[in-house]
Amino acid sequence: MATLIKNGTIVTSEGEYSADVLMDKEKIVTIGRNLDHLAEEIVDAAGKYLLPGGVDNHTHFGMPFGGTTTKGCDTSHAAVVGGTTTIVDFVPQPKGLGLADAVKLHEEKNFNGQCTPDYAFHSMVMDVNDALYGEILKLPAIGISSIKLFMAYKSSVFYCNDGVVFQAMQKAREAGVTLMVHAESADLTDVLQKQCVAKGQLEPRYHAVSRPPVVEVECVQRVLTLAGVAEAPVFIAHVSAGESVRILRDAAAAGVRAYGETCPQYICLGVDNLSRPNFEGAKYVCSPALRTPDHHEALLEALQRGWLQVFASDHSGLMFKGQKDMGRGDCTKIPNGGPGVQHRVNLLWTYGVAEGKLSRSRLVDVCATAPAKLNGLYPQKGAILVGADADIVVFDPEYKGTFTLAETYEGVDFTPYEGMKQIGRAEKVYVRGRLMAEKGKFVGEKGEGRFVPGKPYAAAYTGF
Repeated sequence: MATLIKNGTIVTSEGEYSADVLMDKEKIVTIGRNLDHLAEEIVDAAGKYLLPGGVDNHTHFGMPFGGTTTKGCDTSHAAVVGGTTTIVDFVPQPKGLGLADAVKLHEEKNFNGQCTPDYAFHSMVMDVNDALYGEILKLPAIGISSIKLFMAYKSSVFYCNDGVVFQAMQKAREAGVTLMVHAESADLTDVLQKQCVAKGQLEPRYHAVSRPPVVEVECVQRVLTLAGVAEAPVFIAHVSAGESVRILRDAAAAGVRAYGETCPQYICLGVDNLSRPNFEGAKYVCSPALRTPDHHEALLEALQRGWLQVFASDHSGLMFKGQKDMGRGDCTKIPNGGPGVQHRVNLLWTYGVAEGKLSRSRLVDVCATAPAKLNGLYPQKGAILVGADADIVVFDPEYKGTFTLAETYEGVDFTPYEGMKQIGRAEKVYVRGRLMAEKGKFVGEKGEGRFVPGKPYAAAYTGF
């Protein structure tokens, strides 16, 4: 059934204009005026903005970490409720399994028939061996255009040293695969953690003491040096520190194809949350650690100026009871990460757009268009264009409310944004032309998401 959305203001990554949008057979088929006769259903969006469905570049569904596993895709409809219609999930690599086989296993186990938004994947290295570099070359054939390596978590299955990162960069460049990095100095963090433990500093607030901004800043500088030598594009995940932004900005100006993202927790949650009583601070343990407000401002400026290209959730559906509290008595054992896939777009609108720190077009770019481009999903995803998938958010800028667990679909027992103000929300969310969410409620069918293959050499054609 053809659906026409009338009287709204379309927001793109480059500007705004008034027009109607006709959706049919899962696609956007016409953008124009006076199209009423072409549709069986008409939606009046007067006073509302039409945004492309969000693309969340960074999620962890069914991810093993720290002796436990995050919530699976049966909770992924939370993304849709918040205006995200495509997720890009990280694929864990069991020891002894190749990268391509790991993707197949992850999709069959966690996504087929379970994921509600459409989805793509990042490969992720957890078993460094001689076969790794040849496997990178084969990723584009299975629709994977990015791979993540960790320079953090020393002595864990995630850790990759500089030599591994550099050789992976060389192969990724050859294959047209964008290399993503979790940039924290493993050695420095390891020493600081051990010093905290030796002093009996084991409460959640010491997580930030063991991961000060310099841990990230030093590693970002090192990563960009390696990328410059390899002449390869590199993407820095979850940037948290203002100085990291300046290093990325300067490297890009010098010709390094350097990109980066930040996340909701780094623009509106502070390090003070880690000191909440009764072990509540564990809810806010993530890596990199939360920062002071001066970093929040630097990151918002970077999003507005284009020094950071992506705003992602880093969603990890972990329970407070039974998972986070595994670290009672020792903050080094608290599983890192927290939920956020539902609130990503609304948080950036509230604390960016509504406060005059970010334009609506920049929100569209960092929440939808740029991540679609960087993952090789554009123009099928990330834009309101004729021929694109009919993923559209009718956004109400006048809504005022509060972020609460009671209205969250993420399947965990807390939200780190509990009680914070909310301005604006997704009034209607369409995934390939189907109404899936309305006024903060899920109204669609679960498990109908489809895999969207990423095209290689995406970072070479982003236009940034």
